[in-house]
Amino acid sequence: MSAARAAARPRHLRLVRPVEAIRPRGRRAVAGRRTATLLVGSTAFLTIAGLIMVLSASSVSAYARFGDSFRYLQRQGAYAAVGVLALILTSRMRYRAWRRLSLPLLLATLAMLALVLHPAAGVEAYGSSRWFQLGPVTIQPSELAKLALVAFAAAILAGRWDRLGDLRQLAIPLLPVLLLVCGMVMLQPDLGTTLILAGTVFLLLFAAGVRLRYLAASGALGLVVGMGLIMSADYRRIRFLSFLDPWADAGNTGYQLIQSLIALGSGGWTGVGLGASRQKWMYVPNAHTDFIFSILGEELGLLGEIVVLVAFGVLLYAGIRTAAHAGDVFGRLLAAGIVSWFGLQALVNLGAVTGLLPITGVPLPFLSYGGSSLVVSLAAVGILVNIARSPAGEGAGVRSVPRRRSRAA
Repeated sequence: MSAARAAARPRHLRLVRPVEAIRPRGRRAVAGRRTATLLVGSTAFLTIAGLIMVLSASSVSAYARFGDSFRYLQRQGAYAAVGVLALILTSRMRYRAWRRLSLPLLLATLAMLALVLHPAAGVEAYGSSRWFQLGPVTIQPSELAKLALVAFAAAILAGRWDRLGDLRQLAIPLLPVLLLVCGMVMLQPDLGTTLILAGTVFLLLFAAGVRLRYLAASGALGLVVGMGLIMSADYRRIRFLSFLDPWADAGNTGYQLIQSLIALGSGGWTGVGLGASRQKWMYVPNAHTDFIFSILGEELGLLGEIVVLVAFGVLLYAGIRTAAHAGDVFGRLLAAGIVSWFGLQALVNLGAVTGLLPITGVPLPFLSYGGSSLVVSLAAVGILVNIARSPAGEGAGVRSVPRRRSRAA
């Protein structure tokens, strides 16, 4: 290898310590099974908790709209069943297949994103056209775009692992694809999902060990573009900035956040009791979707919130552990991308519900009502499970990952 090529190579994967992956096969198999158990256990807990809270948070609005308090639970339960089947399928499917499938999956996702923009096909709600109808099922392609973009980015970065110090190798084709996907999602418009997509790729680049100066430049550019998009439309600007002082317009732009804070504050330590929420009686808009955590906090209190946050923490820990001990670079990057997606989306949702971040309409993974989000998220967990259980040494092994160099060196 030439000196220039060696200098261009990133030093390590930032989210992993390669020396830990070189361990006896038996010990690694045991560790993989334990990690898979944590992944499945935390996901099952969050999904069941989500079904319970969807019933509680939606019972009033479902009865008022359909005359059936169980309407949303029945639909979410059906989506959960499909999601479990997807988890089982992806957990049994060798994760390295996603490297070959990443481009077809991305092209299919782009086609569906274009479909929702067509006036005759897209289903509009809340001022956005984010869905299309397929028989009795409503599909949101932007949720599939998260998995498709993570798989594609992981495949590109793994294939160019020894050239990530070259800016041109990073920019083509990853940057045009990212801009295309984010642009199509933004046309719906869906600012929240656009931020999640861009942020996930940014974190994936960091995990891959891309030079910090490249990350700083791209982060600054993304911040400028993002603020430009926010300020370009009055409704986005007002909604985005309303979290700074929701009481300034308590009856309009600040109403949703204020009602969410009232719900969280009413819960105290132990809550008012499961099903006994007062704020779900048409006070908190989207109580069973984006703001389901506020109803959870009201009914189950701070202790219930902590339990759910611990479950998310266990899921993210197990995901990071999966990335740390994956058998090859692609597996590590794929796992790191999925973990970044889950963690960033949960952070943005919880920040919005508690008033720490602007409201962007991002659902809480596994808990919020929404079939596309739940099915795709469960399928992604299945991929993590397969990576955790896969033996090392298949494909491009861990020894191809450069070891960490000391600062003295």
